[in-house]
Amino acid sequence: MTNKKTINTSGKRKQAIARASLKAGKGTVTINNISIDVYSPEMAKLRIQEPLILAGARAKGVNVRIKVRGGGVTGQADAVRLALAKALAEHDNTLKQVFLDYDRQLLVADVRRKESSKPNSHGQARAKRQKSYR
Repeated sequence: MTNKKTINTSGKRKQAIARASLKAGKGTVTINNISIDVYSPEMAKLRIQEPLILAGARAKGVNVRIKVRGGGVTGQADAVRLALAKALAEHDNTLKQVFLDYDRQLLVADVRRKESSKPNSHGQARAKRQKSYR
């Protein structure tokens, strides 16, 4: 365990950005001031809880507050998952290898972004205007 009072981490996925703040406490996790217990949709909630389940009892003594904005439901869930796992790994160094063995995406961000639109393509990244002169 580190001697810091607060651990701040961030996670990104597509357009979503999550910032996590971890402190010693009773084991509560809040996302945008909503408890993880009542967070919806259910699939996003389960995805976010993966680092907590892997950490087990080591996550019971810390409070985590997460602010997330931008993107959609799945992007936000993955950004929160990344920020939470990074904070827990920084809190307890033994968790880093556990997270890497389970899923590398828990600690390493997915850097893929939307492809930019090209000229003469009507808003699509790769589609081109059709020719009709033959």
